[in-house]
Amino acid sequence: MFLPLLVASSACASTSTGFFSGSGCSFRDASPVPHHHTTRGVSKAGLRCGSSPLLLRSVSTSSPFPRYFREAVTGGGGNARTVVAAAAADSSYSLSTNDIRCVVMDIEGTTTPISFVADVLFPYACANARAHLAATYHTQQTREDIALLRAQIDKDLAEGVPGAVPLPQPDDTDQDKTIDALVANVQAMIDADRKLTALKQLQGRVWRRGFESGEIKGEVYDDVVQALAEWDRKGVKSYIYSSGSREAQRLIFGNTAAHGDLRRYLSAFFDTNVGGKKESRSYYEIWQTLGVDSPSQILFLTDVHQEATAARDAGLEVLISIRPGNAPLPEDHGFQTITSFAQIAT
Repeated sequence: MFLPLLVASSACASTSTGFFSGSGCSFRDASPVPHHHTTRGVSKAGLRCGSSPLLLRSVSTSSPFPRYFREAVTGGGGNARTVVAAAAADSSYSLSTNDIRCVVMDIEGTTTPISFVADVLFPYACANARAHLAATYHTQQTREDIALLRAQIDKDLAEGVPGAVPLPQPDDTDQDKTIDALVANVQAMIDADRKLTALKQLQGRVWRRGFESGEIKGEVYDDVVQALAEWDRKGVKSYIYSSGSREAQRLIFGNTAAHGDLRRYLSAFFDTNVGGKKESRSYYEIWQTLGVDSPSQILFLTDVHQEATAARDAGLEVLISIRPGNAPLPEDHGFQTITSFAQIAT
C-alpha cells in the first residue's frame, strides 16, 4: 500500500487533503510513484513556493506500513523550515476547481463492472446471435448489419486474422450456410474481445432482445448513480463514450436492475463511429461536438491507460478508474486515479 507524502522546505505551512498551500505556495498532489521513478508522471511546471521552484523526488521510509513518499524541497537555504504533510492516495478531484462543464465516461470497468460485460453480455450475444440473424435475416436493418460484417470479415481474411472464415457470396441463396459462417466469425471476434463497429452493432441488436424480454438488466455502480444525479443538479452534463454501440449503451443505462432508467442523466452517447477509443482524434471530435470552449473543460473517465493517454493528448482532463477486475496499470502511468465516483467533488 502506498501513501504520498510531501515534504516542502519553505515558509509553506498550511495544508489540506490532496493540496498543499501556504504563503505563496500552491500545488496539487499526484499519484504516488516508486523511488526509482523520480518525478515521472508528476508535472513540475508551475510548482513554486514564493519565488522558489519546488523539486520533487521520492523517498522511502521504514514505517510499519511500507510506503513511498514524495518530497518537495526548495533549492538552497539550510535554514528553511520543513513542512511534512500526508495526503490520501486517491485524493478528490473537483469539477468546479478545474472548470469542468462535461463528464464523458467509459462503461466497462468505469461505470459498470467488467464482470457484467464478460459474464452476462458477451455470453448472451454468443448464445443468441444465430436466433437473431435467422429471425431478422430479410429485414433491411439486418441486411445492412451483414454487409458491415462482410466488409470486416473480408478485411480479416486478407490480413490473416485468426478465426476469420469466408462467407458465401452475397447472391448465395443458402441462408443457413451464410448464418453459420457469420456466427463463426462473430464468435471468434467476441472471444478475442475485438472492438469492431460491425461486431458491436450486431451485439447491440441481439442485446435489445434480451433487455426487452427482461432476460438482461443493466448493472451500474451505486456511486456512479449518485454522482450522475449530483452532476445533473449542478448543471454538469454527462456523456457516454464506449466501444459498444450507442444502442447497447442506451439499453444498459435505460434498463438497470437497481436504479431503473438512468438515461435522464445522460445527454448523449458516443461509440466507435466517432473514432477508436485509443485515438486522440476521437476525443478532438467529441470536444467539437460538445461545444465547450476548451477540451480541458471535459473530464474523461476510463479504466484503460491507452484511452486515458489519447484523451489527455487531445487536451481533456482525465481520471483513471480503479475497479475490481480491471487490468493493472503501468507502474509509471502518470494519471490521477479514483476508486469511486464519490471522489469527484462538484
